[in-house]
Amino acid sequence: MTLLSGRIVINLAQREKLSMRLIRAGLAGFLVFALILVSSLVYFVHILPEETGERTFTIVISVTYGNRSNGTNIWNFSEGERTVGLFMNNSWQTVYLTNVSYPVERLEVDNDGNPIALMTFPELKMDSGRNLSCQVAYKAILKPREVSGISEKNSGDLDSIPEELKNLYTISVGPWQVNDSRLKGLAYEVAGNETRVLSIVKRFIVWIKTNIEYSTLDVPRYPNETVQEGKGDCDDQANLLITFSRAVGIPAYLQIGCIYLPQKYEKDVNWNGSLVNELTRIGWHGWAVVYVPPWGWLPVDLTFVRGDLSVEPLNAIETSAVVTQLTVQYANITVTDYVTASRRFRDFLTTHGFYIYEHDEMSEELVTVKWENPVPNLQPYLLFPIPILLMKLFSKSSKRA
Repeated sequence: MTLLSGRIVINLAQREKLSMRLIRAGLAGFLVFALILVSSLVYFVHILPEETGERTFTIVISVTYGNRSNGTNIWNFSEGERTVGLFMNNSWQTVYLTNVSYPVERLEVDNDGNPIALMTFPELKMDSGRNLSCQVAYKAILKPREVSGISEKNSGDLDSIPEELKNLYTISVGPWQVNDSRLKGLAYEVAGNETRVLSIVKRFIVWIKTNIEYSTLDVPRYPNETVQEGKGDCDDQANLLITFSRAVGIPAYLQIGCIYLPQKYEKDVNWNGSLVNELTRIGWHGWAVVYVPPWGWLPVDLTFVRGDLSVEPLNAIETSAVVTQLTVQYANITVTDYVTASRRFRDFLTTHGFYIYEHDEMSEELVTVKWENPVPNLQPYLLFPIPILLMKLFSKSSKRA
C-alpha cells in the first residue's frame, strides 16, 4: 500500500517510521512550548494598567423634542436647542466629540468661554404631533488628579489677588447677587477681620454647611432664596459661596460636570411631564471654583465630599468630586444667569405644550492591556490557541523529515 504525496511515494514501513518521527517531534515541540509557557506565565497573564493612570469613558446624550400642543403651537427651534456643548480640555482631561446626529453648522465659544457646536436640524420648526430626536457622543479620557499641600498659614491675602481677576470675577453678574445688601453684609460678617483668602473661604464653607440644608428643586435658586429658605442643592450652595466670595473681593465662578456612578439609574419627571431626564451610570453636579493665592483656581465642593465640612471644611477642596471622583468637567458659568434662563424655559415648555425627553448614559471603556514577552518573536504564537500552535509545529517537523 502506498501513499501518494506530490512526487514522493512512501511505502507502509516508511509511513510508520515517519509517523513516529512526527509524534516525537510534536511531543518535543509541545514540551518546548510548555516550558516556555510555564517560564513566562507571569508575563502571559499579567495585565498591566495604563502607566499614566488614565481612564476612558463614553458619554452618550440622547434628546427628543416633542410637540403635543394639539395643533395650537409650532415649535420654532432656537440656536440654544441646536447647541451642543463640547466639554473642556485641560491638564486633567481630554474629551472628543465622536458622534453627532446632524451636521455641525459651526463651532463657537459661548458667553462663558465654553466651546460649543451648532447643529443643523433638518427643519427649524416642528408642528403639533411631531417630534425630533438627536444624539451626541463623547470620548473622555480622565487623568490622575490631586489638590494637596494647601494650608491657611501659607495662604495669600486679599491684596495679593490680581486686579484683572477681581475685575472679571467679583462683579455682580449672572446669578450672583453681589450687590444685595443682606448678602453682602452677611459675607463681611462671616469673614470678620480675616484677610487670608483660604481662611475666609473656610469660614464661608462652615457657615453654609451649618445653616443651609441640602434640598433640591426643579429649578435652581438664587443665593438670596437659598439663605431665606435655608435650603439648596449642589449648585445653589455653590452659588451662595460664589456670591459671598465675590462680595468680599475673592474671584469665583461656577463649574458643572458629570460623575461616573456605575450603580446609578434614575428617572426624573419635572414640570408636569414637560421635562423627563433619565440617567444611567451618570450624575450631574455643580461646584464653585475660587481663586486662592498662591495656588490659583481651586474647586470648592459643598455637597459631594468626604467627611463633615463643618468639622473639616478644607475637605471641600481636597476631597471635592472633581478631584476624588471620576468627574468630567463640562462647562464654566462665569456670566450667564442660568437661573432665570431655566425658569423661562420651564414656562416656555409648559405653556406651549412642548416637552423634552433626555437620556444621559456614561460607560467606562475596557482597560487597555499590555502583553509582556521575555522571548523575542514569541508573541505571535502566544496569540494562537494551543491546537493551532501544535499544528504549526507538526507542519514544520514534516517539512524537515
